[in-house]
Amino acid sequence: MPKLSLENYGISVGDVRRNLPPSILYEEAIRGDEKASIADSGALVAYSGDKTGRSPKDKRVVRNEASENDIWWGPVNFPMPESSFMVNRERAIDYLNTRKRLYVVDAYAGWDPAHRIKVRVICSRPYHALFMHTMLIRPSAEDLETFGDPDYVIFNAGQFPANRYTTGMTSKTSVDLDFERAEMVILGTEYAGEMKKGVFTIMNYLMPKKGHLSMHCSATADPETGASSVLFGLSGTGKTTLSADPKRELIGDDEHVWTPEGVFNIEGGCYAKAIDLTPESEPEIFEALKFGAVLENVVFDDDHRVDFGDTSITQNTRGAYPLEHIGNARIPAVAGHPTDIIFLTCDAFGVLPPVSKLTPEQAMYHFISGYTAKVAGTEMGVTEPQATFSACFGAPFLVWHPGKYAELLAEKMKQHKVNVWLVNTGWSGGAYGTGERMKLAYTRKIVDAVHAGTLAGAPTETDPVFGFEVVSKVAGVPDEMLIPRNSWADKNAFDKTAAKLAGLFTDNFKTFEDGVSQGVRDAAPSVTANA
Repeated sequence: MPKLSLENYGISVGDVRRNLPPSILYEEAIRGDEKASIADSGALVAYSGDKTGRSPKDKRVVRNEASENDIWWGPVNFPMPESSFMVNRERAIDYLNTRKRLYVVDAYAGWDPAHRIKVRVICSRPYHALFMHTMLIRPSAEDLETFGDPDYVIFNAGQFPANRYTTGMTSKTSVDLDFERAEMVILGTEYAGEMKKGVFTIMNYLMPKKGHLSMHCSATADPETGASSVLFGLSGTGKTTLSADPKRELIGDDEHVWTPEGVFNIEGGCYAKAIDLTPESEPEIFEALKFGAVLENVVFDDDHRVDFGDTSITQNTRGAYPLEHIGNARIPAVAGHPTDIIFLTCDAFGVLPPVSKLTPEQAMYHFISGYTAKVAGTEMGVTEPQATFSACFGAPFLVWHPGKYAELLAEKMKQHKVNVWLVNTGWSGGAYGTGERMKLAYTRKIVDAVHAGTLAGAPTETDPVFGFEVVSKVAGVPDEMLIPRNSWADKNAFDKTAAKLAGLFTDNFKTFEDGVSQGVRDAAPSVTANA
């Protein structure tokens, strides 16, 4: 392979190592980084330094006349002037020029060749190169020969801080995107997930611009027909667990695009939480963390056995592994149009039904809302559930207004006659502290019935507060659980809790009302129905 020059970026380092295989990246990580090691499973163990998670408040997008009307400016997309981007870019390049060697990963985002983009990552840590080798789609030797110029470039100088006195900076960390230059600059954080989510943010801009829906979801496929289903859900709702279905093929666990041809995975790998991981709880993920995988910020013993329960470094321990490490993965990770869309929520208020069918307008409303509820901590005796809303089930990575993604969802849903289901994996028979968490076995029965097509004709009842159709009969699930009010001993307490949750939905949605149609606004719950 001819030597790669980075002179066109202002980088004069002579030793540039492009698309090295994992075995060599292992060697260089261990030799060059005294903290890198090999776990007994064969995975590379690496550490991201002070930052062990993303820094969403340090994300910046260049405000440019060509794209500024496309972008949902605010707490997700903080604007920055082009001059500040160029200061940070030069700072990153100056740092990279001080390194003895650099690593380049040229690879693809998107399994569908008709819609993929070419991404170039320039970094100084072998761990970062291995991570992106894993998370992007690896080109063949022939593809690499004709790769040409990339569509987007990531300059990862995360070991070097941003200058907090640069206009628009608030800390030494800055993750900057310039859609016109097609570049991303990382300063002040070595957390590898910034690169992964940076690519997703880029796709969240490019795909809707072409009329394609980018989605923060998992996806599976019917092994016989190739038809897909997608599962949206925030952390703790069961998105990864329920996509690990031996009766289905895994397309991916996190990032997808829906085009006129079907659904494709953006990534070449998976990035799973590793906290409390066991072969019993998540056997597929546990087995996937072998040679070629990266384990971040984990603790291991003298025999290099990882203690997945040790959170002394961070609770956000992670494992990145190639999609091929999952036995039932669908390669290439492309499938047909979805027959069903499932919104997963873990409702700790115990109000939402185990499964409901949504109209297109309700689907848009709940998609934009992106609701789940978490159990509060026990500090000061607080045990009441806390509502969490994340637009489109992935607000930190959106670029357009959430209404844009919701309109695309509704359009494709109508075109392909897709059923949309709201599935509650949270509490039943009462809120947290009174009721019980929905059994995983029951939720699997519901998802199986969705995929079998038997729920489409199941009997339903209209929910008086939320207005959707509640499925009242699912084989293998107790009837009394399916209508939440029937499972509560104190009906008055249920009515008050339902009205409270409806109010939380309504308050949250005020942010988005100006960007959606009247039909979507009318899909809001009734705050007075059970008040």
